[in-house]
Amino acid sequence: MTDKSKTKPHNGKKTKPKKLGRVLLVEDDAILAMTLEDALRAGGAEEVIICHTMKATVEELEKDEKLDALILDVHLADRDDGWALAELVAMLGPKRPWIAFATGSPKAIPPEIAEMGPVFEKPYDPEQLVKVMSDGRKQGLFSRLLG
Repeated sequence: MTDKSKTKPHNGKKTKPKKLGRVLLVEDDAILAMTLEDALRAGGAEEVIICHTMKATVEELEKDEKLDALILDVHLADRDDGWALAELVAMLGPKRPWIAFATGSPKAIPPEIAEMGPVFEKPYDPEQLVKVMSDGRKQGLFSRLLG
């Protein structure tokens, strides 16, 4: 049986899988939120903060605590333009949290917003979301420069 907690890259050295850090999960479906929380914790998230409304999310963001990722349901019960949160978070610059979108209507997301991160069309596999977060969150110029 092999040790799945470590992987072997091309240089022969063993590395640990990436930690997912602090994740802000914005999802108004309580059952889906709990399912995603379980998948994120199993995938290495240190902390998962769940917000069910735009108001609760803004309050959480105002705490000014470092977030590593934001998973955003763009159609919330109290707002139909949840992607406005992504615009707010994007203002944090190159050290902003990694952003992923979840929606039943991906074409409703403005293209310039959808370019901020992967879009998962509901229903989607929570394990796939965790895999994309673990494998693909270090993308872009700063990531390439920093290795």
